[in-house]
Amino acid sequence: MIPIADDTPSRIVPIVTWLLLATCVVVFFWQVSLPAPDQMAVVHALGVIPAVLFGEAYLPPEIQLVPAWLTVFTSMFLHGGWLHLISNMLYLWVFADNVEDAMGHGRFLLFYLLCGVAAALAQSLPAMDSAIPMIGASGAISGVLGAYLLLYPWARITVIVPLGIILYPMQVPAFVMLLAWFGLQLVSGLMIDPGEPGVAFQAHAGGFVAGMFLVGPFRRQGIRMFNRARVRSR
Repeated sequence: MIPIADDTPSRIVPIVTWLLLATCVVVFFWQVSLPAPDQMAVVHALGVIPAVLFGEAYLPPEIQLVPAWLTVFTSMFLHGGWLHLISNMLYLWVFADNVEDAMGHGRFLLFYLLCGVAAALAQSLPAMDSAIPMIGASGAISGVLGAYLLLYPWARITVIVPLGIILYPMQVPAFVMLLAWFGLQLVSGLMIDPGEPGVAFQAHAGGFVAGMFLVGPFRRQGIRMFNRARVRSR
């Protein structure tokens, strides 16, 4: 299922969501403008490499751009290709505005970054000697999905279901789509070694769980959890 819209309007202008999306896009265009060797150097310099993060290995000085601890933040704005970028930005576009609405701009930004850190650690801690760089906004966005699940489980999500060559649109409750997504990440993460190349399923699951834990203290006063009502903005 590919989400393309929800029916929960935002009552504020989601400035932080737009800035995060724009930053990821700008950084990606910067990445692809570089020569291929420099692109890989940037991924190693700004992505999370567990062995470097935990002091098991060190980058060559000529490509070390930031301290190792800072890569848990810089890695959130790098992407490995067009599909990686577009899929992450689509999820951010559909779900983040309502979570920002529930938290306010400043709290949402901090929440997003903390979920990204939790996701990076969830992927890195089981494979502390891994030299494979991890990049992408999906860990932080997974936290947004976890928050959305608890805030708006009854929202209707418009999804596209690929049936062969036919793309079939339908609406499903948010809790159905998000729990199915989380289940897929969890099962896939248990089947794949976190130290191997590929999709960082453990980061997705870790970010999602972090979002569920953090949404309570980060929501604004008066914002209810498990909200059934959807207020139309004017």
